[in-house]
Amino acid sequence: MANKIKLVVGGMEFLINTQDDEIYLQNLGDELNRRLNALSRENSYLSTTMVAVLAALEYCDEAKKAHADAENLRQQMKEFVEDAACARLEADEARREIERLNRENQSLRGRSFGIGK
Repeated sequence: MANKIKLVVGGMEFLINTQDDEIYLQNLGDELNRRLNALSRENSYLSTTMVAVLAALEYCDEAKKAHADAENLRQQMKEFVEDAACARLEADEARREIERLNRENQSLRGRSFGIGK
């Protein structure tokens, strides 16, 4: 069920239909207002529209970089999982070789003591 939430951003009132929690959306609005106010103070010569576009560009930049970072982490995790699987296979192979060598060692020891003749 969609929630209708009133949000004031940049001095303008918006009625938003969303599945998100009202507190979450209000926090987003507060964050955006802080960003708009900061940009407006830093660039007093910019119009409200220009400040909004600049804020949107900054958020898009952050989102693209965060997405690229997440993709990079997913790739690293995939590689770590593959490396761990290879290490498990190598460990299993080493255990089997140790068992084989132990059996061979036991067999050779038994022969040197005359057991098994």
